[in-house]
Amino acid sequence: MAVKVEVRAVSKDYLIPVLDRISFSVAEGEFLCILGPNGCGKTTLLRIIGCMEEPTAGEVLIEGKPLDFAHLPEHRIGFVFQEDRLLPWKTLRENVALVLKPLGGEGERGRKVATDYLRFVGLAGFEDYFPNRVSGGMRQRAAIARALAVEPEILLMDEPFGGLDAQNRRIMQGEVQRIWRETKKTILFVTHSIEEATLIGTKLVMMSARPAAVREIIENDGGADRHAIVERLNRMITEEVIRQQGLDYGFGGATPGERPMGAG
Repeated sequence: MAVKVEVRAVSKDYLIPVLDRISFSVAEGEFLCILGPNGCGKTTLLRIIGCMEEPTAGEVLIEGKPLDFAHLPEHRIGFVFQEDRLLPWKTLRENVALVLKPLGGEGERGRKVATDYLRFVGLAGFEDYFPNRVSGGMRQRAAIARALAVEPEILLMDEPFGGLDAQNRRIMQGEVQRIWRETKKTILFVTHSIEEATLIGTKLVMMSARPAAVREIIENDGGADRHAIVERLNRMITEEVIRQQGLDYGFGGATPGERPMGAG
């Protein structure tokens, strides 16, 4: 498959280094999940890929062309945030239609597109409800509909189910899999849940402790033992959390500041 997104040696510094030469590629139509310890820079990396932040070094390419951070990207990128970010004074349909205005999708056309995508994510009959009248899972469905309404080539999702209860989270995991299968979009998905990543992702990128590097990339095509992958990722993330805290509980004797084995 053709490479859709390529991250080349991306680094990001604020007051301290956050990302350290992150490199990986995403094939067209692939579902990639990004994992790592809390605070290692997963959201920062996603925002760089979404052209919301500029890297300190390195570059992001879409279909072989570097992103120009001084201008809007030529390729349409949809973003689903950790919070639904719906405007409470607008209906679900109005919230979805709002993102179409810069694209000339106002009026009746915008209403129709919004209605179609709300139905696509399972919200038929709720188009004229306000956000405070529906559940958290339904609000996240509306947020996904809003991201899809711009017809993105790439869909970025930043732990979108983190605020849901276990039952709604499992339902939404099934929904995002269905959406991915039916739309064939390239998805990059940040999650703290190893079980979630192994359930929905076709490729997994495990990031190290801050400053984050790529510790390991795992193909998750369903052919391997999922339980073994979960155990392996749990062990790695435990090691990285310990390293990030500057401790050593017998996971290889790493000292503070020492790079984890396998980091890129």
